[in-house]
Amino acid sequence: MNIAMIGLGKMGGNMARRLARGGATVFGFDVSAATRDQLSGEFANIRTFASVAETIAAMPAPRVVWMMLPHGQISENTLTELKGLLGAGDVVVDGANALYKESQRHGAELAEAGLEFVDAGVSGGVWGLANGYTIMLGGSKEAIAKVQPFVELLAPAADRGWLHCGPVGAGHYTKMVHNGIEYGMMQAFAEGFALLKAKEELELDVAEIAEVWRHGSVVRSWLLDLTADSLAKDKELGELQPFVPDSGEGRWTVLESVELGVPTPVIAGALYARFASRGNDDYGMKLLQMMRNAFGGHALTKK
Repeated sequence: MNIAMIGLGKMGGNMARRLARGGATVFGFDVSAATRDQLSGEFANIRTFASVAETIAAMPAPRVVWMMLPHGQISENTLTELKGLLGAGDVVVDGANALYKESQRHGAELAEAGLEFVDAGVSGGVWGLANGYTIMLGGSKEAIAKVQPFVELLAPAADRGWLHCGPVGAGHYTKMVHNGIEYGMMQAFAEGFALLKAKEELELDVAEIAEVWRHGSVVRSWLLDLTADSLAKDKELGELQPFVPDSGEGRWTVLESVELGVPTPVIAGALYARFASRGNDDYGMKLLQMMRNAFGGHALTKK
């Protein structure tokens, strides 16, 4: 029950904690010395190291190495480094929100080096430490068998909350669609509560409505629980800017829907709403105002 965790940020750090609580020995690395020191100080069975190479060298073979790094160049560089450090029978798990096509390429590249690869879509956020993580896995049966003992510790229970979805790429593809659905659900709640808030004459209490919907209604969900908790603390949200980033998975979901010819209007609309929140539709809106003025003589609203 030895596992390396490369990347000990919000997700990776809490996953290391959950593994350690379950009895695994975690060999951890993070670029932040403070993060490394904090984790190794919390648990006797979390050992942290100053480099990826030191982490791998300290582990007995065969090794399971779980990466919780941002997708992109950081993950690419770390995978390249691991190829030179690991040996036959070792497994690399990529738990980033990576594009499934990249994971398929990574799997092929590692296979050429005699290594096994598993792509893991991980859901649960900052609540995963207490509640467990939903984990969607892609890889061979042999590779999944090697990581299963650790997945069972990370999941809500050993027999639920995780799934071998299919071959390499299947885990990240499933997580991509999961996040696309999440975009749509979040947008629906946001629009609905905006409607409630706008009907001032009825003096609706959005916090109380959110709370009552949590109990027995068709729309009850964990997202609603989080929304109700947030509104109970601050109904006006006055300190927040109407700016919503996107991590990339919503974009990939929409692009995949175009490639497959499968309509996903709700997910696409939710993604475009996030783009609009950043002012990316300002020019178009100005042009719409100009057109109304040109054909109908409607007054222009200027700064």
